[in-house]
Amino acid sequence: MENPKTEPTPDLHSALVQNLGLAIAEGTLHAHSVLRLDKLENEHNVSRSVVREATRVLCSMGMLESRRRLGTVVQPEESWNLYDPQVIRWRLASSRRLDQLQALNELRGAIEPQAARLAAGRASLDAGSDLVSLAARLWAAGHGGNQDEFLRLDIEFHAAVLRTSGNPMFSQLHNLVQELLTGRAEHGLMPHLPDHEALQLHVDVASAIQRGEAEKAHAAMSRIVEQFAEEMTDIWSQHHTPSGPAQEPEAAD
Repeated sequence: MENPKTEPTPDLHSALVQNLGLAIAEGTLHAHSVLRLDKLENEHNVSRSVVREATRVLCSMGMLESRRRLGTVVQPEESWNLYDPQVIRWRLASSRRLDQLQALNELRGAIEPQAARLAAGRASLDAGSDLVSLAARLWAAGHGGNQDEFLRLDIEFHAAVLRTSGNPMFSQLHNLVQELLTGRAEHGLMPHLPDHEALQLHVDVASAIQRGEAEKAHAAMSRIVEQFAEEMTDIWSQHHTPSGPAQEPEAAD
C-alpha cells in the first residue's frame, strides 16, 4: 500500500527547495539532467503541488528551467542568479565554498574601495562621525573576543560605507558583503581573534572618510579586502591538505 502524499505546507515546500538547491549547487544533480516530477514526489513523499512550487522557485533563480516536451532541466552555473542570497548560501554550503568566498571577495574588491573613495567626498559630518564611532565599537568587540558582536558590527560597518558612498546601486550590494562575512564565520574561515591590522584598517577607513581623504579611504579598504583573502586562504590550507581527505575546519569558540 502506497503512503499518502503529504499535504503541502510551507515547511515541506521550503525543505524541498533547500534539498534541491543544495544538490544542484554541489553538483549531485548534474547540469542538463532532467528532473521527473513524479520521481521527486516519491523520493520526498510530497504532493505534486509541493514539487511544482519548489521547482518554480528554483526556476526563478535560474537553477532549473521548464522546457516544453522535455521537462524540468537542471541549469549550468552560468545560468544561476549568483547574486541571490539563497544561491550564495547553497554555494557556500557546497564543497566549493572557498571558490565562492573568493569570487565574492573579488567582487567586493571591485566595489568597496571605490565606495569608500566616494564616501570620503560625499559623507555628511554626521555620517562620518557615525562611521568613526562604529569603527571604535568594532575595535572594542574585536579586542574583547566577542565574535558575534564583532560580526554584527563588521556587517553594519561595511553596509554603512556602501550607503555613505551615495550610490544607491552600491548600497544595495550590502547583502552580498553580509553573506561573505557571515559565510566565512559560519565555516570557520576567520581567526579566533581579529588581526590587529584589520581592526586598525577599519578605523583608518572611517577616519579617512570623516576627513574627506578619498585616496586614503580607498587604500585602506583595498587592504581590508586583500587581508580578508589572505587570512581565509591561510586558514583553509591549515585544515585541507592535498595528501588526505578534506577536513572541515573547526569553528572558533
